[in-house]
Amino acid sequence: MKFKALVLIVLLTGLAACDKKDQAPAKTSLESDEDRFSYGLGMVIGERVLKQYGDVDYDLLLQGIKAQHKDQETLISLEAAGEAINAQIEKVFAKQSAANKERGQAYLKSNAEKEGVQVTTSGLQYSVITEADGAKPKATDEVSVHYRGTLIDGTEFDSSYSRGSPTSFVLNQVIPGWTEGLQLMTVGSKFQFVIPYELGYGERGAGGSIGPFETLVFEVELLEIKP
Repeated sequence: MKFKALVLIVLLTGLAACDKKDQAPAKTSLESDEDRFSYGLGMVIGERVLKQYGDVDYDLLLQGIKAQHKDQETLISLEAAGEAINAQIEKVFAKQSAANKERGQAYLKSNAEKEGVQVTTSGLQYSVITEADGAKPKATDEVSVHYRGTLIDGTEFDSSYSRGSPTSFVLNQVIPGWTEGLQLMTVGSKFQFVIPYELGYGERGAGGSIGPFETLVFEVELLEIKP
């Protein structure tokens, strides 16, 4: 997975504000706006940036931030830094991909053995939670649904229920698992879908919530086929 390393480096230079003195003791309270900004920026970078790269040597991290931010001589060039960051990104991505794929395959195998679960030729797994006698949509229809999406460990990444409002879309404009699965439903019914990565967001994932090779679980309630 390729990211622009220079963007990461620019983000990290903001942490230099935390290092006002080389041997300054760690603060236990934040009294000024600058204190809160510096500490808060560190928290955001730690949460949104560093977590996805595995282990980090914080001494070297801060050393590099300070040198770059203050235009001091650095141990490597920005180009070399970018290459090192991208190499680490690829390493972490490959490890995460293999783990997600293995977990997903095990989950699909186990789920397929549960009572009431049916498996289509594409590999989509579904079970009926609530049946209804309404009409079934076609791939070209626009539908209105309520849904909840989770990873196989139960982590919720999206929910129309949480937003308090159903969502509408044309069936052939969403992930293949949804396009196929909702055509099996009737208006008023509620299904659970377990969607292999091939029918979901594939080898790359989607955003920060859905990783590569991620198997997804959806509870979907078909509310309406729109005219």
